[in-house]
Amino acid sequence: MEAWLEALALTPVAQWIRFSRWSYAVINTLHVLGIALLVGAIIPLDLKRIGLWRCITLEQLAHVLVPVAVSGFVIAVISGVLLFMAGPSDYFALSIFLFKLLCIAFAVANAVNFHWRMGYAVPFNQQRLVGFVSLILWLCVLVAGRFIAYV
Repeated sequence: MEAWLEALALTPVAQWIRFSRWSYAVINTLHVLGIALLVGAIIPLDLKRIGLWRCITLEQLAHVLVPVAVSGFVIAVISGVLLFMAGPSDYFALSIFLFKLLCIAFAVANAVNFHWRMGYAVPFNQQRLVGFVSLILWLCVLVAGRFIAYV
């Protein structure tokens, strides 16, 4: 694994990110934008699942917010991979980074399970559970992401 991480750090893209004056800052800004879109769309969906906003259906809310969440996720993943390339061995050695990846994996699995396997016509208690789990996981992703900069 270490050899692969070192090889990744030596790629031209990784070196450009590391040594360019603006590349890391621009990519980091895109990462924050992607996360803002993702979490900004996920939180209202989760709050609806938990029981807020009874005047609108989950399907109506999802019709608007799921494309925003998916777009944010794509931006965050692409920019996150690029940021990781700037120091793969350093990031991989951080337990908080690995925790963030684990939370992302569970949060995505939770969303995919709800949207494509369970659908929207599920009992309210299951929707509440999915909403609470999603909120907790995405908040853990946010906190872990911020901690990465300080550990």
